[in-house]
Order: sequence, then structure tokens, then C-alpha cells
Amino acid sequence: MSLLMDNQFGELPVDKTVDTKFFLESVAYLPPFFDCLGSKVFVPIKSDISGNITKIRSVYDKDPAKYATLQQIVESEKEAYGTEWPKVGATLALMWLKRGLRFIQILLQSLADGEKDENNPNLIRVNITKAYDQALKKYHGWLVQKIFKAALLAAPYKSDFIKALSKGQEVREEDCMASVRQFLINYTATVDAIYEMYTMLNAELDYSV
Repeated sequence: MSLLMDNQFGELPVDKTVDTKFFLESVAYLPPFFDCLGSKVFVPIKSDISGNITKIRSVYDKDPAKYATLQQIVESEKEAYGTEWPKVGATLALMWLKRGLRFIQILLQSLADGEKDENNPNLIRVNITKAYDQALKKYHGWLVQKIFKAALLAAPYKSDFIKALSKGQEVREEDCMASVRQFLINYTATVDAIYEMYTMLNAELDYSV
């Protein structure tokens, strides 16, 4: 089984609330995704995701009943931190985490949609670039952007990426992409719900690092 299909996200309820416990259990398996991209330049993104998961979990563990949903965490911190919010606590951690999750989503969706460089169809630079430009670039300063461009030169072949995503097993590209599309259904809905929550609560910040 693939890295993604082994740890699928659950379907959201009608009100689009995100269960904190299930969310944390699901995202905990995502950092190894960046190992599939090969280049060590992606290690900071992987570490950032892992660190933000830990920060959110530490808040949740203090009072699982009070923080049963991600919405409850963000709303509680808004009330507790006053003018410091949203650049504080689990709210800030989730803000950055959702961007990393969006990067994964756009990359996988681009691959599933068959987007490619017609001159180099076995490269995934086009897909990684699209994901970075849409999910992370605006939040990175010039130096970080330059480092990322260098990482593209070490991007894996699509065939190697698919093999890594399939835990080293030889699988057909069509079968792997079918699994990716299935994974993206609930994953995308979850990421979208978090983005919508940040917009609704005016919790989004645009500063760069």
C-alpha cells in the first residue's frame, strides 16, 4: 500500500469542523512524504510540519474536551491571547501547518491531473514549482526562495517519486495516481476547511520568513 492510502483522512461533518484528535493522527504520517522528494532542501519544510504538529498536540493534550476541534482551539486562543493573537500558540502553528499541507495537496493534484513538462515528462519540477508558488512562495523571503529553486534541480524523476510513495514497491503510474485521487478527496476537504476557518476568523497573516 502507498504512504498516503495507509493513512487516509476522515470525511468531514456537514458543519466542516475538524476533529483535533483524528486530524493530528492523520497528519502525523505526512512528514515522510518529503523524503519521497529526495532533495535534502525539503528537510526544513518537513521539520516545520513536524514541529507545528507537536505544538498543536501540546495544546490539545492540556484539555482534549475543550479543544476537541481545531476551530475550538483557534477560537479559545483568540479569546485568551487578545492582541497577541493570531501570531501565537497553536493558531500560529496551524497557520503554517496548513500551508505545508496545501503544498502537498497542490503537488499531488497536479500529478493526478497529468500536468507535466512535455519536453521532460518524467520530471516533476513543473508540479513541485506549481505547489510551491501557490502554497509557500509568498511567505518566504528572497533567500529561502533561492534555496528552493536550487532544490528543483535535485527533484526526483516521476517514476522514482511514485516508487518512493509506494514504499519501494513497483506499481503502475495509473494505479498510484488512482490512489492519490482517492486520498485527495477528504484531504483536500480538510485543508480547505482550515483555510476557510482562518478567513472567517481573520486569523491569516502574510509576513514572510
